[in-house]
Amino acid sequence: MEQSSRIFVAGAGGLVGSALVRSLQVHGYTNLLAPARSELDLTDQQAVADFFQATKPDYVFLAAAKVGGIHANNSYPAEFIYSNLTIQNNVIHQAWLHNVKRLLFLGSSCIYPKLAPQPMKEEYLLTGPLEPTNEPYAIAKIAGIKMCESYNRQYGTQFIAVMPTNLYGPGDNFHPENSHVLPGLIRRFHEAKLQQAAEVVVWGSGTPRRELLYVDDMASGCLHLMQLPDDQIKSELLSYPKPCFVNLGTGNDVTIRELAETVQQVTGFTGRLQFDTSKPDGTPRKLQDVTRMHNLGWRHTIGLEEGIRRTYAWFLAQHNHNVASR
Repeated sequence: MEQSSRIFVAGAGGLVGSALVRSLQVHGYTNLLAPARSELDLTDQQAVADFFQATKPDYVFLAAAKVGGIHANNSYPAEFIYSNLTIQNNVIHQAWLHNVKRLLFLGSSCIYPKLAPQPMKEEYLLTGPLEPTNEPYAIAKIAGIKMCESYNRQYGTQFIAVMPTNLYGPGDNFHPENSHVLPGLIRRFHEAKLQQAAEVVVWGSGTPRRELLYVDDMASGCLHLMQLPDDQIKSELLSYPKPCFVNLGTGNDVTIRELAETVQQVTGFTGRLQFDTSKPDGTPRKLQDVTRMHNLGWRHTIGLEEGIRRTYAWFLAQHNHNVASR
């Protein structure tokens, strides 16, 4: 990518998109197209077509998606499959029509079978049943991968994808019901500390294991892939039937109990930690094999405790700003 290339970040207002914008700006990219949701409805086919016609982006980061944790996925399955399919269909198709040089599609580690061997390799896609609680979202993301792959095969495009593990960091969703596990824990422990509560209750048994990646590390990995030379992209990600996607993670995981204990330490909550085993655990383990990404020359740099400290600092700054602006 040239410094002056027109780069469209779809979903620039979200956790992933905002991190991509930060990373691009730090690396000197100045011609960013980052419309807010109120300016461009990515589920509107004509609006997306008009946007591509007017702006003619050279590169696209497709980070827009409807996302959420177990509760949100269970409560709104129709919204999760419809919105995500529609967004990616519109953007990927227009990227081909307007000769975008390279597109990066952001997927999710939930594409893998619920009981996939650990750590999960890219080749395990479509080898078993998915986790039921987020199946509609996972199917949409699998369709996005296969759409990129199909356009590459038929039209010679350079549409690649990354499957980030569980992401967290500045810009995360800390909603008490619809958040992912880590931001949900940060909010719960913070509020318990303020209320001087005796205990914090965490959903599930605490035994499932999760791999977590700080969102700015994710952005650096995406940028690394978009900057790779054509011959390397073609040999590693565009040689069908090789997967056109690559896992993006740390290669390390922790139990939910260990994660909760780290959040407890960072937030300074001094009460008890309890687990509600009547609530679902979700997938027992989701550890990605990141060998391919390492072989492409990228590794994460921010450890879990440091990432949680940065995220909590951002949460506090937002909380204090919201209080001050009332």
